[in-house]
Amino acid sequence: MTNTLIAPVMGLVAWSLVMWLWMYARRMPAMGKAGIKPQDAAFPGSLNVLPAPARQAADNYNHLMEQPTIFYAAALAIQVAGHAEPVAVHLAWAYVVLRVLHSLVQATINIVLLRFALFSAATIVLAIMVVRELVILLGGAG
Repeated sequence: MTNTLIAPVMGLVAWSLVMWLWMYARRMPAMGKAGIKPQDAAFPGSLNVLPAPARQAADNYNHLMEQPTIFYAAALAIQVAGHAEPVAVHLAWAYVVLRVLHSLVQATINIVLLRFALFSAATIVLAIMVVRELVILLGGAG
């Protein structure tokens, strides 16, 4: 089953879980070093005192809970509509790869301009997926 958007959707879900592990692998030791107990982290911003690497991984995990939700909805809608042909699948995988690269940059070197370029490229790919499907659904192609 090569013309399916399920694989890239699951790929990004799996990557989000990797970032969840990365977040806690950095956050828990940093909280211990800072003397922060889990109950002290009950409010937004209470972990802003942690070193950048712990915050970067957490920030990226949060980012993976934002725009990718649109990707999930779009990819699954395209799949359900029966339009998961090779172009749609390639676009979906491109989105996933760009989001993984964005994560790696944010969680490591955190060069903002590079992050922005990757985020923008991913957003453009997502927009192309959505506009392309709208054209197909509205009878302009396919």
